[in-house]
Amino acid sequence: MSNMNAQVKWDGDVRFEGTSGSGFKVMIDGELKQGPRPMELILLGLGGCTSYDVVGILKKTRQDVVDCVAEIEAERADAVPAVFTKIHVKFIVSGRDLNEKKVARAVQLSAEQYCSASLMLEKGGVEITHSFEIIEVA
Repeated sequence: MSNMNAQVKWDGDVRFEGTSGSGFKVMIDGELKQGPRPMELILLGLGGCTSYDVVGILKKTRQDVVDCVAEIEAERADAVPAVFTKIHVKFIVSGRDLNEKKVARAVQLSAEQYCSASLMLEKGGVEITHSFEIIEVA
């Protein structure tokens, strides 16, 4: 079992400075004036986690990937707490002669086995769906 840590320090008004255990800082703001809102950071974390998996799996299968963008759309409950109820992640994968089955498999493996953020959110009752688009580059 491994441990992680972070610190969040109030910075006045509705701003907070987050410091990751690895020493990186991010401004968190409840009103979007100086940083992302807390729930946006959850979506960014999910996107980073699953993108890391997809790109890594594609590289291991010798796919010539040159870009990968995860576009994330989320729905939240109307009541408090306004938790996520549905999240859709669409991958736009650019590369040379990409194999559609390998891209689909990479997305599936991330969703079902590797992405800790996705699996954790699903266990919390969030419906997460995925899709992908392949863009051929010269």
